Amino acid sequence: MTAPDVYGEADHGHHPQIREDARMPPVLTTPRSIAGAACRTPWGDAAAGLPGAADVELPKVVGFVVSRFSPLVHDVVTACLGAPGTPHDLVGAAGPRTAVVLATLFGDTTTTDTATQRLVAGHVHSPLLFFQSVTTSILGYLTKQYGITGQITCLSAGHDTAAEALRAADLLLDQEDVEQVLVIGVEIEPHERATWVQGLTGAEDGLDPLPAGDAAVALLLRRAGAGADAPELRSLPGQPDREAGSTPSWAAAFGWLRALVETAQAAERVRTGRVTRAVIHSTGPSRFLVGPATR
Repeated sequence: MTAPDVYGEADHGHHPQIREDARMPPVLTTPRSIAGAACRTPWGDAAAGLPGAADVELPKVVGFVVSRFSPLVHDVVTACLGAPGTPHDLVGAAGPRTAVVLATLFGDTTTTDTATQRLVAGHVHSPLLFFQSVTTSILGYLTKQYGITGQITCLSAGHDTAAEALRAADLLLDQEDVEQVLVIGVEIEPHERATWVQGLTGAEDGLDPLPAGDAAVALLLRRAGAGADAPELRSLPGQPDREAGSTPSWAAAFGWLRALVETAQAAERVRTGRVTRAVIHSTGPSRFLVGPATR
């Protein structure tokens, strides 16, 4: 899929005027190399025309039932990192120096709601539901497959969640013992409870918008210069005076995940030479630039 309206401004070298604002610290302290990127969106008719659309239902993951949350995370991470133990595995021997950041606004609401409904109905609680109700359960499964033993962080910022996930990754990459950070953003199709909470508190507290359906993004970030062909992600200072032409037609379908999806899409387009750079907008004031590696 192509999305020229995302990149038109950058392709032609026209940039909005930037207002410097010392009160807005950058999300990324230095440019970060994008070593891998992938996105997954709903399968079937709901995925038509969306980046990362899966034309078949995602494969099941052993030990995880009922919910699509964990299979979605597993699939997008595998697509980003390559199958573990293969020549395409981007972790390899760097497992001890790899950290993980997973961001989600509501988490696995399917498992939470199913467990609650079973409890209210007087049913015996399922051990599998107890296990997978913790967001890090699928991360434990994945880190074992890839040999990742670095820090694992799960966060739900509520506002500008994509930027906060990247900020957490940036802080981790400043540590000497961290070589790369896997950033995952994920939400499943909003259930009645999530929609109700979003409607009740969103306008007052400024909660990030939710995606229309299942969506997940994975980015593998490293220090700048880690790969000559890898695009780089950097923060843009200030705020644009205008944002005309910066919103792709599919943006609303991804809610707060839009910035991460655009980053994954832009990284591939920059890497293959289809664009020279692309400006990415988060749901808050944060803005980013995806461009070729600095020399």
